[in-house]
Amino acid sequence: MRLLFPGLLACLVCIMPDPSRADPPVAGYTPPPLAAYRFFTDQVMGGVSTGAARVEAAGEATHLRLTGTVSTENRGGFIQARTDLEAPFPAQAQGVVIRVRGNGQRYFVHLRTRGTILPWQYYQAGFETTEDWRELRIPFTNFAASGALLRDTPRPEAVTSLAAVAYGRDHEADLSFEWLGLY
Repeated sequence: MRLLFPGLLACLVCIMPDPSRADPPVAGYTPPPLAAYRFFTDQVMGGVSTGAARVEAAGEATHLRLTGTVSTENRGGFIQARTDLEAPFPAQAQGVVIRVRGNGQRYFVHLRTRGTILPWQYYQAGFETTEDWRELRIPFTNFAASGALLRDTPRPEAVTSLAAVAYGRDHEADLSFEWLGLY
């Protein structure tokens, strides 16, 4: 019996995940500055959604705040703030890390890649918001292609832009967003 307990303990230690090795950040990759985000709406295709994106401060940290009215009239239904990448993601990246808070609505991160040629092509991953700040890790495997002509999952080294998006239904958007990096 005295040998059984140390053996079980050793087995448990070996199979438990090491938190210091779980999803380490990708070194050497810094997201573009918040001022590099561009705001646009479905009005580019005849929709009627309205809104704004602005950089705000919360204490010492700054974030992007996306607000507006999303309307599905005229086949519309989105507002977004997008930034182009200055350099591609490293191939070993597994996903994006964001910090968010909002009005309890569901929002999305959209990725565009070298393979998303048409304006309506993107990869999308949704997330829920609360009034409190939360840090989220969204793996690339959670991003769904917007159409059948795209790969199932985006390749990190092919990503060309990232966007914070209010999308797909009539609602009031209020999202505070910060892209912290990759993991």
